[in-house]
Amino acid sequence: MSYQNILSEFNDGITYITINRPNKLNALNKDTINELNQAFKVADKDKNTKVIIVTGSGDKAFVAGADISEFADFDVENGGKLAAKGQELLFDFVENLSTPVIAAVNGFALGGGLELAMACHFRVASDNAKMGLPEVSLGVIPGYGGTQRLPQLVGKGRAMELVMTAGMIDANQALTYGLVNHVTTQDELMPLCEKIAGKIMRNSSVAIKGAIKAINANYKDGVNGFEVEIKQFGKCFGTEDFTEGTTAFLEKRKADFPGK
Repeated sequence: MSYQNILSEFNDGITYITINRPNKLNALNKDTINELNQAFKVADKDKNTKVIIVTGSGDKAFVAGADISEFADFDVENGGKLAAKGQELLFDFVENLSTPVIAAVNGFALGGGLELAMACHFRVASDNAKMGLPEVSLGVIPGYGGTQRLPQLVGKGRAMELVMTAGMIDANQALTYGLVNHVTTQDELMPLCEKIAGKIMRNSSVAIKGAIKAINANYKDGVNGFEVEIKQFGKCFGTEDFTEGTTAFLEKRKADFPGK
């Protein structure tokens, strides 16, 4: 499948999705969000893809925000529809994928860019990365899940300060806050993500899918995460991966999971 605003390529169990609008610092517009939806959907359905890594092109930005020119003249109704559609197509969609998604944050991750990174299952940043939700400086609030996911990751007080001040934090501060899992140099960013992906790929993709559902359930209103965990735990016992994993353990050998 060909894209105008992103790149998608597969290699050795990993699908790499790159937002490719360097002249716009990889800002998210409507077409880019639609293309990302398609690329993530294709990768998630591909049984050969065990991990997805998403990043931005160039060395300046992961995603420097949304394309403001697209919605500067919106009214109340259109603004609400913009947020709802974006969350449906990309941000909630990515969070609930059954394939692990790593955000390789290689520069500015602002506004919608940070919201995309936070929707991924975890984040690795280069040491030049800057992160923030500056929307209130434009007279609007984060609308792609930022007000919900940021407090989940860094706590209410820090999220309140970051949103209200429209400020940015650097990669090391983000690491201290728990917003990213690791910080490394730009040159080592993708190799580190690939190293983590390699560790993930050694495990059962079926069990990982269940774990993602159970972990996400804890952050959804009206959902009992413990009950979801019990259900997903039980389902594992009917999989070929469970049979292989336990047999390999008892036979003192490395498991070769079929992914079923």
